[in-house]
Amino acid sequence: MKIEIWSDFVCPFCYIGKRRLELALDKFEHRDHVKIEFKSYELDPNAKSKPNQNIHEYLASRKGMSLEHAIQMNENVGKQAATVGLTYNFDTMQHTNTFDAHRLVKYAETKKLGNELTEKLLHAYFTNSDLISDPGTLKGLAMEVGLNGDDVDCLLETGRYGNRVREDQELARQIGVQGVPFFVFNEKYAISGAQSQDVFSQVLAKVWEEEVNDPSLKSLYKKDSKTSYCTGEECDVDE
Repeated sequence: MKIEIWSDFVCPFCYIGKRRLELALDKFEHRDHVKIEFKSYELDPNAKSKPNQNIHEYLASRKGMSLEHAIQMNENVGKQAATVGLTYNFDTMQHTNTFDAHRLVKYAETKKLGNELTEKLLHAYFTNSDLISDPGTLKGLAMEVGLNGDDVDCLLETGRYGNRVREDQELARQIGVQGVPFFVFNEKYAISGAQSQDVFSQVLAKVWEEEVNDPSLKSLYKKDSKTSYCTGEECDVDE
């Protein structure tokens, strides 16, 4: 079974959804036959690399709400994160541009380390409050998962793998992704948002059973055959 996940490293529901899926997979008897592939998505392609607002101020200005409302929203999301063992430190988070982080993950995938680096980046942003656009931060995280530091320096100084990021984003546009996280199972079933662990478990069982009984795939990437299973909380792009 193949699961593709469109997500961004500064999307709070992406980390929550990722962890809920992993918890469901821990109880899935066919876990060893599941391959997860992360797809690039930028919630704010115009975000600055060096933030001049804290995350509460950024959310308030981005969504057109009061600062108090933004703080309350972030507190509520933090409580959701805690239910799956995640710690979100909103007061010290550094919202930033994620394009270079996505490029780096695309490179890591060529070394079969993309998923490991994705987890590192999410933890670095939400828990450690690291600036994940900073070349030094990115290099350090990359080396932690086993990438060569000199190779990372070379990549970050160029535009390499940027085309792969754009390809993911174009595919997201073609299949109608309007927010993340967005999960696609075997190019057939789509789940939008950070669903519950139970929902993920139900979808895993359904997709597995269907593929065993009818292994022919009906591509999700054809609009007339797209099937969306359900939707939930997600981070979307403002118009």
